[in-house]
Order: sequence, then structure tokens, then C-alpha cells
Amino acid sequence: MTENTQQQQPAPTTELPTQYAPAEVEGALYERWVERGYFEADEKSDKPPYTIVIPPPNVTGSLHLGHAFEHTLIDALTRRKRMQGHETLWQPGMDHAGIATQNVVERELGKEGKSRHDLGREAFVERVWRWKAESGGQISGQMRRLGDGVAWSRERFTMDEGLSQAVQTIFKRLYDDELIYRAERIINWCPRCLTAISDIEVEYQDDDGELVSMKYGEGEDTVVVATTRAETMLGDTAVAVHPDDERYRHLIGKQIRLPLTDRSIPVVADTHVDPEFGTGAVKVTPAHDPNDFEIGQRHGLPAITVMDEHAVITVHGPFQGLDRFEARSAIVAALRAEGRIVAEKRPYVHSVGHCSRCKTTVEPRLSMQWWVKVGPLAKAAGDAVRDGRVRIHPQEMEKRYFDWVDNLHDWCISRQLWWGHRIPVWYGPDGEVVCVGPGEQPPSGEGWRQDSDVLDTWFSSGLWPFSTLGWPERTESLAKFYPNSVLVTGYDILFFWVARMMMFGLYAMDGTPPFHTIALHGMVRDQNGKKMSKSFGNVVDPLDWMDKYGSDALRFTLARGANPGVDVPIGEDWVQGSRNFANKIWNATRFALMNGATVEGPLPDASAMSSTDRWILSRLNSVVAEVDAFYEDYQFAKVSDALFHFAWDEVFDWYVELSKTTFQAGGAAAEVSKRVLGEVLDVTLRLLHPVVPFVTETLWTTLTGGESLVIADWPGDSGFRDAAAEREIADLQSVITEVRRFRADQGLQPGQRVPARLTLDGTPFAAHEAAIRQLLRLQPEGDAFAATATLPVAGATVALDLSGTIDVAAERKRLAKDLAAAEKEQAQAAAKLGNEAFLAKAPDNVVDKIRGRLSKAEEDIARISAQLEKLPQA
Repeated sequence: MTENTQQQQPAPTTELPTQYAPAEVEGALYERWVERGYFEADEKSDKPPYTIVIPPPNVTGSLHLGHAFEHTLIDALTRRKRMQGHETLWQPGMDHAGIATQNVVERELGKEGKSRHDLGREAFVERVWRWKAESGGQISGQMRRLGDGVAWSRERFTMDEGLSQAVQTIFKRLYDDELIYRAERIINWCPRCLTAISDIEVEYQDDDGELVSMKYGEGEDTVVVATTRAETMLGDTAVAVHPDDERYRHLIGKQIRLPLTDRSIPVVADTHVDPEFGTGAVKVTPAHDPNDFEIGQRHGLPAITVMDEHAVITVHGPFQGLDRFEARSAIVAALRAEGRIVAEKRPYVHSVGHCSRCKTTVEPRLSMQWWVKVGPLAKAAGDAVRDGRVRIHPQEMEKRYFDWVDNLHDWCISRQLWWGHRIPVWYGPDGEVVCVGPGEQPPSGEGWRQDSDVLDTWFSSGLWPFSTLGWPERTESLAKFYPNSVLVTGYDILFFWVARMMMFGLYAMDGTPPFHTIALHGMVRDQNGKKMSKSFGNVVDPLDWMDKYGSDALRFTLARGANPGVDVPIGEDWVQGSRNFANKIWNATRFALMNGATVEGPLPDASAMSSTDRWILSRLNSVVAEVDAFYEDYQFAKVSDALFHFAWDEVFDWYVELSKTTFQAGGAAAEVSKRVLGEVLDVTLRLLHPVVPFVTETLWTTLTGGESLVIADWPGDSGFRDAAAEREIADLQSVITEVRRFRADQGLQPGQRVPARLTLDGTPFAAHEAAIRQLLRLQPEGDAFAATATLPVAGATVALDLSGTIDVAAERKRLAKDLAAAEKEQAQAAAKLGNEAFLAKAPDNVVDKIRGRLSKAEEDIARISAQLEKLPQA
């Protein structure tokens, strides 16, 4: 009844421990998978390829919830595709993490009283390699804990020999094509790390600063400008105003005096200035602000650098040698003494960039750096999405992608570090510049030196989809697995990593994009939707939850919250709930095995099955189709939710319970149901396996005797549907649910047995009478039966004799008291809503709350009144 190809298998066993203990199962199972090579990929295979590259974690990193979330989604996709018969490659590897790794090793040296300069460059780099061998890559072991099905034999590192060759190759090609150049531009500079840093390495936060308004010029030629960085005024080379601003039209082209200096600066007209913001005049410091740099370029202004790489003032005068923050206070004091201060606001809360590594305030700085000319590369990256060669999912994220690639500025790729891919450019004694490609000999002789900078880490990770497959060599792996099938990553690095891979992939691979689909997910947040941060004290170590609840529980929780492009809140209670689900799967399968559930032999013909059997198989096929559709649309939350409700609600809570009387009765019907239950569990465990691999592997191999779910066939929808059986069981569920509700309303204990007469004439429920009585704890009516309540449901009638089971008088007294309280609540709420004066003054949210109280009271009155009517007279 499902397209479920059975493997040749040894006889299954019916033995399972009474409880599921993840810690006793997960580690050994994972090592078995790896030892048997299940996760390896064969480039010579004739199976269709399916490729995903891991977003390479930093070599310094450890597994955090963001990793666990992303890896769960990728693992689910690759496990399913492997089961579907694809030659599946999940490519692992790590990033050398230039700044982070250098900082780690420098801190180690600091404990020894040394700096990298004491060692020298070559010895320092050797020390970093030694640290990597001894301490790096901790995350690899943690990935195994999570169950990541990566091809470990193919693990790469962004500074291994092959990837280093790829970096040198593409640098040389870009340089020869005049797409890499060296120029002096504004960059993000970290005065602590002493390097340029990328935009993604800048973290913005609201800081308490100051906003100082000050007068430039004299007399009628006075202009007021405002700044949060007063120290930069020493490098001002103009004041800019909007050309249409009548207030300053008379000043355009004039020179005005710059306070605290012996310089005069021009007033220039520039449309960048917003005349409605502040005074409508802005100070221009081309060497210390990116917007000012652009104004300076447009007007040919000089760029005066006033700080060194440590952010210490270098301008001759009273402020020379002061740290930028010391200079800020001193300059404001000096301006105040000259009567130049118009206004001061403290604190002035504004967004300030900080180095993500050391948290130092970033300084915009004019610096000679290497750049990628991104114009033609970015256009190609945009066109690949526009013409449909690459799909961004969810589609609404396309706009953000286009906003970025269509307005991309040239990319600063040089970093003032020692750890990383050193720029392959040599400078000669007479100003020669030579770029050296792989296999080429660098120039030698007196006066030749190599550029001291290294490449931005994002430069090498931008090659990841093809460099990991052997490029620039035309390897079999590259031919088989490029382009990648899908990239799964967070929307937060859509611009920084994804766009770079798109640009480099299209350039290096002759117009073939690096992947067919970009599937973007959100960020993991705490259960209140708040960003996880050490400063907030809400960071969770996923290993703690895996130790406590098992890896499957964490994985299922993360997958169940994974709606495309949407942030994922997570709390420990939810992980505990997922652990309960794993236990439910375990206990239900154990019960099934103890009662003879089997996968042996073909499924009986539908004509030999009960309506309950046909119903569950019909629903099973529908769920297979739903799950497939959700996977193809990267709807992991819907996949998980559909499987949760089908397994827990329909299989375990309904089918297993409805089948118990059949099993107890024995005979041919029982044998049919045992085979159906085996089929349902087999397929359900296959469907669940990509998300919860450990518990399903243990149960499935026990149930079927198969080798492993990792290499089992993915189930298909056979098309079997039985609408009549589905209607019949839905009506049966209505009967049972309604009687259960009535029992609860009457205060009966769940296990308390009650005499009942079932009138099932004209309904399909006669075959289910034994199951109805067992599930509802209804005993035969007996000679003294006297119906005290009658429940007509779905064409059937259930008459109950509650005499002797409850104290009718006490129950009537209790319900009457509840009814009086509900009527009082109704009267009070109705009175307020009928008071025009109250409605005129009360806020909308208060009025809505009272309307809700009225509605609730009316529902309670109807419910309690119905209960009273059903009670026999005392």
C-alpha cells in the first residue's frame, strides 16, 4: 500500500529495552555509520548527484545552537536524498579564521611574555599550525555528537595545499583581468587587532556618546556643524552644504577658518547633504569617514590622516600622542575655551561599530589596500538569480539580495595579519609589481619583497563550492558534484558569503553558478525571541541539552521551528517535549513488537483489511506525499509537524489503541493488523529518520532486521487512498472524543468503568464496539441498567448509567455554583459594555479584554447548563 521497497533482511527481533537511553545508543551508532562508509560519496557513481557544502565553521569555534540548527537542516536534506538513491555529498571542512585564530595564538604567546614579533613571521605561522593540530577543530567531534552525515574523508581546510592553490589561481586570474587592484580607500580598521576588517566583522551597538555642535569660520561666514567624533575635526578639509540651501548659498566657494588649526577650508556644495538634518551643514573628513571620502573624491579635497594604526593622534600640536578618546575630550574643552561650542548633548545614544573579535570601537581609516572590482562580478551574480539559474528561497529574500549585489562597493580583500593566504604580489626595487600564480617562480634578487598582507578570510571561503572539489584541476569530483544542489545558510550572511560565492563561482566556472538553490534560514533566538548573547546571559550550549535529552530531541526541536527565512525561538521546555516524543516513538514501537507487528511478507489485500487498517494506510500515503512536498519547499517545520501529529496522534494514540482489541482477539484479522502496523511503523520511521536519526535507526533495525536506515529506501506514495475509511474513522473518533469529554465533565476518573448501552444500528461502528468499550472504559449494561445520560453522536447513541459512579446531588451543587459565578461574570461584563461613558473613555485594549471576558462567560454558561441537563435528577 506504500512504495516501500523491502531489502533482503535477516529476521527481526522483538526485544527492546524498557526505556530509551540516548547516551547508550548515539555514539556507537554514529561510529558504525562512519566506519561502514555510509556518508562517503563516489564521484564515479552513475547515480544522480546531490551536493551540499557545509558553511565552514571557524577552526577556533565550538558548536553553538546556530551550528546545530543549520547542520540539522542540512543533515535532514542529505539523509533523505541518500535514501532516495542520489549520490549524496555533504562536503565538510573548516575555515582558517584569520583574525580569530591569530588572536588565540597571540594570547597564548602573551601568557609567555612574548609577542608574534618576538618570533618573527615564519616562526609565528608555524606556531599557529601547531596550535591547529593540537587544539583546533574541536567542532568536528561535536558535529559527530549531533549526527552530521558528512563525508569525513573529504574534509578540507581553507589553508590546505589544494585550497591554497585555488586561492592563488583565482587571485592571479582576477589580477590579470584587472579585477583586482591596489588603492587608498576608507576601510574598517581595528586599532586592537591592527588590521582592516570586513563589514560582517563589525558589530553595531547603541553606545552612550556625545553630540557636539561647534562653530567654524568668523563673523557672517560662520557655519555650525555637529559631530560625535570631535577628534576628527583636525582632519577636516571642507564643510559641505546642499547646493539648493538658501542659508548657505552665499558661502559656497568661500574659505572659512578651521578652529584649533592654522588652516582654512572651503565650503562646497554637494547633493549628498540633507538640508533638513541638523543645521544642514556637515564637516568633511575624507581620511576618516566613508561618506566624507566620497565627497572628497567628488570635489578633489585633500585627505589628511590624523591618527595612526593605534588610533593615536599624529597631528603636530597640543593633541599629538593622545588616544582618540582622550583627544576627543581635550578638543571639546579647547573649543569650549574659544567659545566655539554651540551645544553639547550627553549622553547621546547612537550606533557605533565594534570589532566582532575584540569589541574595540572600529575606526574608519584611509589606508592602502587591495580591492576586488566587483562591478562585472556582481552583475553576473544578480543576473543568475534574475534569469532563474539560481533560486532564492524564500522568494521574498530576493529583494534583499538584489539590493545588495546591485549596489555593491568594491571589496577590500587585504588584511594586516600573518595568518592567512599571503597576497601573491612582489614589489621590486624600482617600483615593479609582479603577481605570481601557482607554479610560477617569484622574482628574486636584491630589493624584491612580497606584500606583507594576507587575504580576507571571505576570499578563500568564496571559493568553497568548487575549491573543495579540486578546482583549479578538472577533477572527477568537480565534474560530478558541481554545481552544488543547494546552499543552506542563514539570511544574515546572504550578502557577505553567498554573494561572494556567486561572484567567484560564476567567474571561475565559466558562467555556471555554484548552486541551483539558496535556501535561507533564520537565526536561533531564546524562547522569548531575544537574540542569544553572553551579555544577556541567555546563551545555551547545545551539548548540555544533548547530554540531558539526547541529540534527536535537540534536532527535532530545531527542525520543528525552522520556517524559511524566519528566526527560531527555542527553550529547554521544547527540547524536553521533543525528548518525550522520542520516548513515545520508542514505547509505541516496543508495544507493537511485543504484540507481533511485522514487516515480513507482502501486505494483505485491502479487501482483507478492517476499515481501521485501510484508514491508517490511506493516511500514511497522504503523509508521505505531504512530507515530500514540504521537503522540496524547504519547509522543515511543516515536515516535522506533519510527522509529529501523524505519529503521535494518528498512529500511536488512535491506530494502536483501536487495534488492541483486534490483537487480543487473535485470528486472521489480528494477523492482518500486525502486518499493517509493521508497515506503518516501517514507513513512519523512514520518514522520521532524516530529522531524528538515532532513535529511528535503533527501532527500525529491530523491527525489520535491516542493515541501516541510512541506506534504506525512502518511502513513496503508492497512491492508495480510502476516503470512506477515513470518514468512518473520523466519525468513530468523534464518538469516542465526545464521550470522553462528557466523562471528564462529570468528574469521572479516566480508568473508572461505567455501564453503557451502545446503539450502533445504521452506522459502521458495529465492528468497532469492542474498541469503543475498551477505550471509553464502558462495561456491558447488565440487568439493572438505567440510563441516566444519553449521548447521540455521529448517528450512534451512547447511553450511560452514572448511578453509583458519582454523587449526583454534590455534582449538581458544584455545577450550580460554577454556573452562578459565570452568570455574575457575564452580567458585570455586559454592564460595562453597555455603559456608553465607559466605552468612550476606555482604551481599545481594555474594551477588547472585557469583550473576551463576556464571550468566555457565555461559553461557560452554555457548557455548564448542558452538563446540568445531562445529569439525572437527584
